[in-house]
Amino acid sequence: MSKQNKQPLLQRPAVVGVLASLLSIVVGLVLGFVLLVLLNPGAAVGGMRAMLATGFSSMDKLGKVLYQAAPLMMCGLSVGFAFKTGLFNIGASGQYTMGAFFSLLCAIQFQMPWYVCLLAGAVGGAIWGVFPGLFKAYFNVNEVITAIMFNWIGMYLVNLLLANMPNMLASGWGASNSDRTAALNVANPGAILPRGPFAALFGNSSWINISIIITIIFAILVWVILQKTTFGYELKACGANRHAARYAGIHDRRNIVCSMAIAGAMAGAAGALYYLSGNTEFFWTTYQSLPSEGFDGIAVALLAVNNPIGVIFTGIFMSLLSIAGLQLTNLTAYNEYITDVIISVIVYLSAFSLLIQMMLTGRKKKLVVEANKTTTADIPAEAETQPLDAPPEDIPDIPMEEAPQVPEQPEEGGEQA
Repeated sequence: MSKQNKQPLLQRPAVVGVLASLLSIVVGLVLGFVLLVLLNPGAAVGGMRAMLATGFSSMDKLGKVLYQAAPLMMCGLSVGFAFKTGLFNIGASGQYTMGAFFSLLCAIQFQMPWYVCLLAGAVGGAIWGVFPGLFKAYFNVNEVITAIMFNWIGMYLVNLLLANMPNMLASGWGASNSDRTAALNVANPGAILPRGPFAALFGNSSWINISIIITIIFAILVWVILQKTTFGYELKACGANRHAARYAGIHDRRNIVCSMAIAGAMAGAAGALYYLSGNTEFFWTTYQSLPSEGFDGIAVALLAVNNPIGVIFTGIFMSLLSIAGLQLTNLTAYNEYITDVIISVIVYLSAFSLLIQMMLTGRKKKLVVEANKTTTADIPAEAETQPLDAPPEDIPDIPMEEAPQVPEQPEEGGEQA
């Protein structure tokens, strides 16, 4: 491609998407600061500093940011992958719950190592993601309806199972709830995720493990599948128009089911990564409502414009804000839910990223139209008014020679004169 034909940097889709996301974050933070000023003008600067700097105040806090960012990033990858293939995976919460249960079941009940438990969590989420895909592919039922229904079915099913499986809780292994000990620490330490090679950089914090590394590998793998493989092209083609894809020879039903299964597997792996750390107990009594990580994944995916690589940064940013909210009441006079308001504003503004892209794309089209008008302005008026099929005036008409007549041949087997 020549330099003249290269697309300007600010008009490339990837750059426009990043700029739209950054603009949403900046506007959201500005509105959040205005809210802090309205509530308590004297502490506004300190509150904003606490939100932005709390996660970096110590290596232990940074390790906690990365620990909580890993499941957010996996849920964001789940939602973003489904979006790329034309589906809305609002069932990430149910898939997250099933993934957590499957992984802990293998870890505590069957004493399996951590990598088998992680795989089991992905399988559990994939199973729960297949059902909305099947209903969508074979019965044309909107995946949003079935995914929401399976969210609640999965949550109550896990609650029912945990209520009848006391060994899944720390109290079943002799630890009291006041110890805040996860059953995994007592039952099977080999199922806990390894610290990884970078644990020493974080002062051997109890929060840090290889979950963030696994998530980054998943993000790169998803990007490669969607952008560099035939399978990813077929998935996106089915999402764009399943009927046209079927006409082109692509198996649309199979790809829809595969897309939801892959999205569910990543959401299930998110639950596995969170609970295989050994820092959190899976109390069935606390899950009387759906886990927020699945819905937060929607915000992470929207803010990243469904880009798998962008999900890495938006997941860390969302984790940073959520942890800052917990520390806000200790450092300032504000309530911790202020950060929820700021996150909501940022997510709401991220929906306008498409509008920003349309504005920049529309400006580009306008420049192309003006360039075409300038090019056609030099054409003489006679050439514009003359029809394309008009015969040239300076060429005389040449009569066509008559074709020689061919005498008729008698039919085979007929009489000759």
